[in-house]
Amino acid sequence: MKIAVLTDSSAYLTKEQQEKYHIDVLPIPIIWNNKTYRDLIDIGYEEFYQKLDEEKNLPTTSQPSIGNLQKKIDEYVQEGYTDVIIITLSSGISSYYSTVHSIADVHSIAEDETRIKVHPFDSKITCAGEADYAILAGRLVAAGADVDLIMHDLTDLQKTMDVRFMVDDLSHLKRTGRLSNAASFVGALLKIKPLLSMDVQAEGHISAIAKERQTKRAYKHIQTDFDNLTKNMPYKIQCTIFDSLDPDKKEEWVKDYQAKFPKYEFNTSIIGPVVGVHVGQGTMAMIWCRELDDYFDENGQPIKGIDSKEVVDNA
Repeated sequence: MKIAVLTDSSAYLTKEQQEKYHIDVLPIPIIWNNKTYRDLIDIGYEEFYQKLDEEKNLPTTSQPSIGNLQKKIDEYVQEGYTDVIIITLSSGISSYYSTVHSIADVHSIAEDETRIKVHPFDSKITCAGEADYAILAGRLVAAGADVDLIMHDLTDLQKTMDVRFMVDDLSHLKRTGRLSNAASFVGALLKIKPLLSMDVQAEGHISAIAKERQTKRAYKHIQTDFDNLTKNMPYKIQCTIFDSLDPDKKEEWVKDYQAKFPKYEFNTSIIGPVVGVHVGQGTMAMIWCRELDDYFDENGQPIKGIDSKEVVDNA
């Protein structure tokens, strides 16, 4: 058994992470003024937000093309892979998972495609959460786990994952149609800090869960939610704090969280261009889950049969 791990650019894995864990990435297209940009290839992180601030016409996003996905699968076949695990951004905000699933179905019934099996996994999230799945899969492959164990552990990790993010306003999410309860916030877009989440254990939709008048109150609200949702979990917690081009604020968040929650692991990442299309600049976010190290024993071998306590987020 030779297993490949493939995800999309909305995971915002660094080049070092991609190489270390042997994860391949397909870029998601951004369409802007009738021109197509590949996420973080044709348009960079800082360049994107500068352009977003200056341009009158705003961008939209697509999904990795079926042709590029099929080409990548063909490369895996040529390289002798028997299986490929494809981790996609949430089906609640993109149709990409459905595309991957349809290709997996074709491969499962085509007589000439029995050389490789395609295993789609719907992350029900994006950004750092999607990256966590991909890294766990890559680590499990390197440790010799089979596909069944890897898919089991990805599903288990999903049970432990949650997210909070704070946007400057909801206009981008409303414009791109990614906010599931946008109607309830009509007329309340000015002078508030909307707080959002995703139902990672359900449909993977984005919804506004609260609104605060001040940034400090919004930050406190998120921190209280984080504390309440993690303090009784019987496993170690890791968290990633990430931003849409606000590195100073990200550093402030990390320092404060590390001081208040010293037993947890805190990492950083970014909200890159393709997700920035939907949330805009000035967004701060945090995603947490069970520590990935918990899926391995002291010798680095995968632990079988893990059944984590599920997050119950009633926000």
